[in-house]
Amino acid sequence: MASNQPSVFIDGEAGTTGLGIRTRLEMMTGIGLRSLPASRRKDPSARQDVMAVCDLVVLCLPDDAARESVALAGALGSDAPKLLDASTAHRVDPEWTYGFPEMAADQPGRIAVSRRVSNPGCYPTGAIGLLRPLVQAGLVPPDHPITISAVSGYSGGGRAMIEAHHRDGGPAFELYALGLEHKHVPEIQLYGGLSRRPIFMPSVGHYHQGMLVSVPLYLDDLPGRPTGADLREALRVFYDGSEHVKVMAGNGKGTLEPEALNGTNRLELYVWENEARRHAVLVARLDSLGKGASGAAVQNLRLMLDLGPGA
Repeated sequence: MASNQPSVFIDGEAGTTGLGIRTRLEMMTGIGLRSLPASRRKDPSARQDVMAVCDLVVLCLPDDAARESVALAGALGSDAPKLLDASTAHRVDPEWTYGFPEMAADQPGRIAVSRRVSNPGCYPTGAIGLLRPLVQAGLVPPDHPITISAVSGYSGGGRAMIEAHHRDGGPAFELYALGLEHKHVPEIQLYGGLSRRPIFMPSVGHYHQGMLVSVPLYLDDLPGRPTGADLREALRVFYDGSEHVKVMAGNGKGTLEPEALNGTNRLELYVWENEARRHAVLVARLDSLGKGASGAAVQNLRLMLDLGPGA
């Protein structure tokens, strides 16, 4: 199965994430992309046949369909390819490696040797990126009451939402998941190092892609009563030398818009503070289709296939 040029199959390449991954891979050298005709993309036998001749399969499918694909690959035994799952199905499964390379010093190595990697969610990438370093540094207790607010472009909502925004032009802004059971909360809690379930309030705006994730904090309620600068420094130390995650000093405007990183695999982290009020807001900015989806998938794929870091 293996060759000098590794081969990749995107199971679900017609969706938003699949198309984004394919576009990125088509710009890379040293990768052989395999595909199926549209008429056979839902044929289990055809999908399993192409899996058998690939080094890695990317799953860009709904959760149940992703589990079906995992079973198809597993039935191949020694011919089974490596799997990179972009769905929610395996993100908190201990048998899968979580594909956030920057969340720990040894995480890139773990991803590189794993045969099953789960690509992070877009919202969790921002939330975990902000919270995990502060929990590990002892600045935010694991059981601290955390509220996470986030806004994303409509492209992350799937085909129906995309078509509604293209057709109807809106709504301009919408809160959703107000039943407080969003599917991203388990991975935020687990990999953010939280012992207490956070309150997560997502929203969607009438723009295509880009994301802001924010976490407000009362500084006097934290151990040692840190300053905003203390929080920023802890983040800076944690991500020192990171290629894709940058801790920002601020922009001098007191405002932040969500689309500035579109088309990139970057994650920017901010700490905005009012020391007189002893308030702070942690903010993550990323492309919801880049570092929040396709960009992160290609970053993980490069690690899994030993292709070097890439851009």
